[in-house]
Amino acid sequence: MTASSQPAAESAAPGPSTGGAGRRRAVALAVLSAAQLMFLLDATIVNVALPAVQRSLELSGSDLEWVVASYSIAFGGLLLLGGRLGDLLGRRRVFLAGLLLFTVASLLGGLAQEPWLLVACRTAQGVGAAAASPAALALITVTFPEGPERERAVGWYTAVATAGGGVGLLAGGLVTAYASWRWVMFVNVPLGVLLLAATPRVLPETPRRRGAFDTAGALTGTLAALLLVGALINGSGEDGSWTAPPVLAGLGGAAVLLPAFVLAERRGARPLVPLRLFADRARLGTYATLALISTAMFGVFFFLTLFLQRVWGYSALDTALVYLPLTCLLVAGARYAAPLAAAFGARRLVCAGLLVAAAGMLWLSGIDGSGGWATGMFVPSVLVYAGLGVTGVPLTLAALAGVREEDSGAASGLFSMARQIGGATGLAVLGTVVWSTVRAADGTGGADATGGAEAALADGIGRGLVAATVVTLLALLVAAVTMPGRRAVAAAATGTAAPPGRR
Repeated sequence: MTASSQPAAESAAPGPSTGGAGRRRAVALAVLSAAQLMFLLDATIVNVALPAVQRSLELSGSDLEWVVASYSIAFGGLLLLGGRLGDLLGRRRVFLAGLLLFTVASLLGGLAQEPWLLVACRTAQGVGAAAASPAALALITVTFPEGPERERAVGWYTAVATAGGGVGLLAGGLVTAYASWRWVMFVNVPLGVLLLAATPRVLPETPRRRGAFDTAGALTGTLAALLLVGALINGSGEDGSWTAPPVLAGLGGAAVLLPAFVLAERRGARPLVPLRLFADRARLGTYATLALISTAMFGVFFFLTLFLQRVWGYSALDTALVYLPLTCLLVAGARYAAPLAAAFGARRLVCAGLLVAAAGMLWLSGIDGSGGWATGMFVPSVLVYAGLGVTGVPLTLAALAGVREEDSGAASGLFSMARQIGGATGLAVLGTVVWSTVRAADGTGGADATGGAEAALADGIGRGLVAATVVTLLALLVAAVTMPGRRAVAAAATGTAAPPGRR
């Protein structure tokens, strides 16, 4: 931790005693974790309520897709901008602004009577989450000093945030079964109000930073991210096409804007993303590893849900209940990852977790319509979720280690964006494999026979899971090559050089 960030960390917990400081920091961590849970929960809570939304508002198929995609595009596309705004304007200030926008948009979305208003509110939710999410992670770096205290905080933060997707499915299933779909939006309002009231009392403010804003970087970087995420989501759907003009235009626009963004960052006096963040091979490898893990994880998560509902005929609530113990595994893995990393080393833990997850995915690829739930789905899923659950904390710590205090928002935004881009890429890559298999079966008449559609979908999902296995093994290779070993970490802590070949 830099000297400039130490006063901010200490100011997070004023009080006459260490016990009072500890309680204040515990409440601060609870606020930040609950906010991140809410933002990630909203990426999935709407999914299982979509049929009810469609009936209520008489949405077309394309409108229904935008109810989901609008949030993901805004969230993933604006994370870089949100992270840097926190660095420049004050992280608590940006966190509060994003949280307020998210809460108001949730209320208005629950009251929406027109499709366009619901889509607009989902977009506004994504904007608010993109502002508040990187600020939340950056606030951990100034509230908890680097070392065991930050490791414990990141462990709890990651454990709660990791539960977001599973809790979203469970909450969506319960709401769909027992209440109106509008509560998938309303559920954010009381929690948002509570967090807005608590934030000024327990979280420190970071100072504004003077200087010209990186307008060129903000425009090129934000537009490139928005176009890329939008194209990946639109091209990977069941009815999507990679040759559709909007998809080609999005990919082409991103390909043009990304080099322009890098050039703007190289020349800018106060860049949106300081290129020095990429000078550290371990940090660059961390971003790449996280993106690859998210590519596999998001795809597996989405297509297993599809399999349970379309092939095995599970209801939305039944599907949510299946994920409950698996989500608990993710949370437990994140909770205990920090002590495991201390005992075995972060690189060994991440690589072991990815190897276990890859084995589970390969086992899952044999799933079909006639397979049993216990050995065909549950046991391999336990391997996947347990393996992936222990990777989040060491990767988060590696992404933030050694980052200057003034760059922590940008580093947090990059970390969150790697997860979102990876997730969108996962749906794109695995979706292409799955739906091309289904379309091929349909072209040969295989999907027209009795039970043929379900068999074709099961076959496609199996091939998609093989692709996810390959991506996970690639993440393992990147982590093994780039993450520092225990000797290198100890050497960095003491200021000595690690022996050659022992890094």
